[in-house]
Amino acid sequence: MDFEKPSFMTHALDAAGAALNRDEVPVGAVIVHHPTDRIVARAGNMTNSRNDPTSHAEILAIRQAGLAVGSSRLSECDMYVTLEPCTMCAGAISHARIRRLYYGASDPKGGAVESGVRFFQQPTCHHAPEVYPGIDEERAAELLRRFFQKKR
Repeated sequence: MDFEKPSFMTHALDAAGAALNRDEVPVGAVIVHHPTDRIVARAGNMTNSRNDPTSHAEILAIRQAGLAVGSSRLSECDMYVTLEPCTMCAGAISHARIRRLYYGASDPKGGAVESGVRFFQQPTCHHAPEVYPGIDEERAAELLRRFFQKKR
């Protein structure tokens, strides 16, 4: 079984690039309906443009996917995101019952999957997706480096 679907991460990287063009932290996410391999959601960060700290790419994609599949439970869906999700996003991924999480760059400071609180490993976590880190990691990290270099 091919767990690394680079074409799906490429769509997430495109969404991150669009966020970069909007002067947002370049994080992108796509959600794929596993049985059909159809992308049901695609989003990039919009926290600044919406003045909303919850407008992370993952949250926006989960909202879109719920509407697309007609359910708040996304148990037949996989998420591809360019950066290790934070605690808020990990919580949303858990509540949405995402089947698998693929992410690009690690986030030692703000991540909550394999860094920080390790949300999915906590006994209070109701659902933990299968996690596959490091997908297109260098490309994802480069977008972030470019963004933060411009800010300095």
